[in-house]
Amino acid sequence: MDPLEGETSSAPIEYEPVSVKDVLVEMKDTAELLIDLSYSAVLHRSEELATEVLRLEERMDILELRARMSLLMAARKPADAEQLAPVLGIVGAADGISDAAGDIAKVVLDETGLPEAMRAALPDATETLVRGIVAADAPYAGRTLADIDLESKTGVRAIALRRGNDWLLNPGPETRIEADDVALLRGPDTAIGDVYETLTGDEYEAPIVETPDIDDLERAVDTIVHMKDFSELAVDLAYSSVLFDSEELAEEVRNLEVEVDAMQSRFEAWTLRAAADAADPVVLRGLIQLGSSTEGISDAAIEISEGVLRDIDVHPVVQLAVQESDEIITRVAVEPGSELDGTAVTAGVPDADSTMSVIAIRRPDDGWLLVADGDAELRGGDVLISKGTRTAAAAFRELASATS
Repeated sequence: MDPLEGETSSAPIEYEPVSVKDVLVEMKDTAELLIDLSYSAVLHRSEELATEVLRLEERMDILELRARMSLLMAARKPADAEQLAPVLGIVGAADGISDAAGDIAKVVLDETGLPEAMRAALPDATETLVRGIVAADAPYAGRTLADIDLESKTGVRAIALRRGNDWLLNPGPETRIEADDVALLRGPDTAIGDVYETLTGDEYEAPIVETPDIDDLERAVDTIVHMKDFSELAVDLAYSSVLFDSEELAEEVRNLEVEVDAMQSRFEAWTLRAAADAADPVVLRGLIQLGSSTEGISDAAIEISEGVLRDIDVHPVVQLAVQESDEIITRVAVEPGSELDGTAVTAGVPDADSTMSVIAIRRPDDGWLLVADGDAELRGGDVLISKGTRTAAAAFRELASATS
């Protein structure tokens, strides 16, 4: 049976009054989940996760049509068209991310060919994403997330639930888990297995990791994982640039896109070299598809921030859609002699009087450095991409200033 049989991808969609803000929020959340799911499907060779990607891709197609209908109805004069044009770009970009994620998932479902070395990227991940169906007699069934207190007790969180064809993205404390829900869980390797077994009643099978025996192939795999991380960061920055109408953040999106392009060039070179030593070069086809799709995600990030780069006023509905969370992403330049100059960063947390988390560093001479899972030392001239509350962000800027 087709895993998507019964879905309504070909059903007619008629215009109905909907909140553009709500549609944009769901498109943003869906796009971010799709990136996560599609790469997890590849790394785990999981057809189940890949099938969920295609389900979400179909949902995104419906959201895109509804968003375009609503935006067309809202444009009544030239000034409206000018403000809404970038919104159409954001809608198209989210759908572009969805298409790229679908292509990544099809690498698994179509058995396009993927080297076992892709699994070697798993040990570098601090968390694992799994899909499970809630058993009728599971201790979690019929209880809210607040009652279960899953994240506090185990470090594992439910990032999405699917109930039939309905999706619950970013479930909150009052969200109730029901029997037969499809749950997407993310958490540390040490805890995810026990939670999965409690949720589903089935034994958890940890992925088997094999070390690649071809150096060029290992380099290609490392590069594609870095491309994924940079593209994901570019999407986050793009949405933040829209929220704050920040040309600085939009420029960093452009810088990241240039970096991903350079990575893709290196990735293709490593893959071609690896083909010469591989017993069966055909299994590298999937890697080539991954590279192309990943680069497409970074291109979509540019499209999201296009209006900001062109100095077009951001339509209020977009800012309302993006500002759902109090947590924000900021860009801060470290001035030489400031309190942050020479500060150590461990797993993204700076040794400073701040609750901001450093995601990435751009150095004038060394390029980009992702630091969320590693250690680094901040230097004068560094450009920091950080995440935290608005209050913490203001204080962090002061720490980066030499005149504070």
